[in-house]
Amino acid sequence: MSAPSRCVQRTSRALPARLATKRAGNVVTRSATISTSKRNIQTARTVASIPRHFSRREFCTTRRLRSDEDDSIDPATVERESDEVDVCIVGGGPAGLSAAIRLKQLANEAGNEDFRVLVLEKAGDMGAHIVSGAVIQPSSINELIPDWLDEGNPNRFEHATPAGSDRMRFLTKTSAIPIPSPPQMSNHGNYIVSLNQFVKWLGERAEEIGVEVYPGFAAAEVLYDTDGSVKGVATNDLGIARNGKPKDTFERGMEFHAKVTMFGEGCHGSLSKQVIKKFDLRSDSQHQTYGLGIKEVWEVDPAKFEKGSIVHSMGYPLSKDVYGGSWMYHFGDNLVSLGLVVSLDYQNPWMSPYQEFQKLKMHPLFRNVLEGGKCISYGARALIEGGFQSIPKVAFPGGALIGDSAGFVNVPKVKGTHNAMKSGMLAAEAAWTAIGKSEEGTVFLYDYEDKLRKSPIWSELKEVRNMRPSFHNPLGLYGGILYSGLEAYLLKGRTPWTLKHKTPDHASTKPADQFPKIEYEKPDGKITFDILTSVSRTGTNHEEDQPVHLQVKDWDKHKDETYPPYQGLENRFCPAGVYEYVEDPSKKHGVRFQINAQNCIHCKTCDIKAPHQDINWQVPQGGEGPKYYMT
Repeated sequence: MSAPSRCVQRTSRALPARLATKRAGNVVTRSATISTSKRNIQTARTVASIPRHFSRREFCTTRRLRSDEDDSIDPATVERESDEVDVCIVGGGPAGLSAAIRLKQLANEAGNEDFRVLVLEKAGDMGAHIVSGAVIQPSSINELIPDWLDEGNPNRFEHATPAGSDRMRFLTKTSAIPIPSPPQMSNHGNYIVSLNQFVKWLGERAEEIGVEVYPGFAAAEVLYDTDGSVKGVATNDLGIARNGKPKDTFERGMEFHAKVTMFGEGCHGSLSKQVIKKFDLRSDSQHQTYGLGIKEVWEVDPAKFEKGSIVHSMGYPLSKDVYGGSWMYHFGDNLVSLGLVVSLDYQNPWMSPYQEFQKLKMHPLFRNVLEGGKCISYGARALIEGGFQSIPKVAFPGGALIGDSAGFVNVPKVKGTHNAMKSGMLAAEAAWTAIGKSEEGTVFLYDYEDKLRKSPIWSELKEVRNMRPSFHNPLGLYGGILYSGLEAYLLKGRTPWTLKHKTPDHASTKPADQFPKIEYEKPDGKITFDILTSVSRTGTNHEEDQPVHLQVKDWDKHKDETYPPYQGLENRFCPAGVYEYVEDPSKKHGVRFQINAQNCIHCKTCDIKAPHQDINWQVPQGGEGPKYYMT
């Protein structure tokens, strides 16, 4: 602890302030101040929990700069506070929270209530950055919390809608042709949920058993020990101006040192991609491939609501050379989850996944349900599509990858939450064993790799491994459907071959002059919407006077290399209007490249799809970004 440090409440002018945590008996009081340029909101929460065993480990921050201090000080020279925990988990999604809960279950059963498990979540509230369909297979949650739906459990999850009718459709522009649903897509015994609500509930269950859950803390740096093993993570600094200089609100980030650090950041996490590269975790696997999921939640006319109804579709509006599909789930009270997934290995730079989603909603199958209703939420997120071939090594010195940081989505099944949770539980069990055996030195989770290969995750993904890459064929969508049908009903993954993914997503885009320009219809404001209207439904906010978290080293070079061949690809692949090419006669090619970082909804598409891989997505200040509702 440095001499000038003191415990203070961390605040930010953008979104949820850092949480000041004080131990008051068995009650943890969290106060947060939220203010934006449009509004000032004061919120306070009191969360009951069992003792956290902080002893003297209350969260403290380094001092703020005084107004008379030199703002030219290098923030990196200011000493960071540090805290020692047993296991640090980056990411408060299904994988991270399942790992945390399982660890504390094991520790509490062993009578070791002082075993510290800490979850860092960049969103200001648990679940605020989560987007998914979502129909969940309950196998993992049944194992982790058996009474999660039991009416005798006062803390049960109350928002699960049992899956009902299950339909698959092939769409033309005006028709919906029934086609057989493959066995993998059967939803008997599954539940439709808002993953946003589900993750909030999981976070509460984690706190109940003693997990230290801290939303609003964005892990921005991986820390390494002298032997090269992962030592922990550091959160980002606050109060840095756009020019990189500290403001008078500057607060240095904090270090969290752990025996084991788990990365559960979801798809294409900013720290996960660093450890994958450092430890060469893809040496025995293929590159990852991705899709972009775009979603709205509607409150519909009760006369059109079919509780539990599940519809999946392929075909329109996507062309036969673009892999993707849509869903429509009826859940809760008159709510409909509607979305489109577009593979990010598409070739045509004129295509806009956002605009394709708007076209989808005008199809009679969906429009008839939406008319007379109200859109209440919007979200978008990149998702893993690589499957079995693209699973990297998941353990490395001092840490592990869990959930979609490793990539356990079953694409043909249209599910991944159960696998994400199970991977977190397997990693937790391996960590508990390894920490118990290791008194000193680096911890390596050998058991995690072994448990994973013996788990349902491995067999499930291996069985469907050839379905997604089968769509890379001369017949495109049609050939892929035919081959996938053979796999689903006859071959069932028993083939001696494993098909490979083709070109990485970022290298798949072809020059714009090879395709006719796509002209999309203007939105009607009732069923279809312009992109900024949709972004307004995400609750997104970032403080403008901070370094741009979408890092492009040389904006002019990016424009000169990318604009001529692709004619503004970034503006079309981004589902939030972050990237623009603005007319500017003073610039080469007559345009200026502009990044509206305050619009970013953290989907990671730019980091994945940028043709020259020169956009690096990094976490902004903790607590910033979208504040999703019912996604």
